[in-house]
Amino acid sequence: MNVGSRGAPLAEINVTPLVDIMLVLLIIFMVAAPLLEQGITVALPKAATGQGVKRSELVITLTKDHVLYVERQAVTLKELRGRFAGLTKTHAILIRADENAYVKSLIQLWDLCREMGFREIHIATTNE
Repeated sequence: MNVGSRGAPLAEINVTPLVDIMLVLLIIFMVAAPLLEQGITVALPKAATGQGVKRSELVITLTKDHVLYVERQAVTLKELRGRFAGLTKTHAILIRADENAYVKSLIQLWDLCREMGFREIHIATTNE
């Protein structure tokens, strides 16, 4: 601190280190945010004629180990039926099924969605 002409101390704050720290934190959050949203990793099947989905209110993931996930929480078909009961039938459902999952598990999930009255059901794929 410097003493001014009147004898009072002059206090100066250097904000450069604060700005540096804030920029580093901003970069960390920008990199980490998409990683948190990805959820469960699955190898999606490839399709040459896949189309984009405009909306999906509910994403269900079926892993190669035949485990169902809704919002990163493992569920059974029975528990999923209970979750469906609280939704309106206009909800669009996106199924992210691993390419190595049993077709039987996918069909059971598809049948449950149709049985509960949902008509807009999509299966996620990647381009070839």
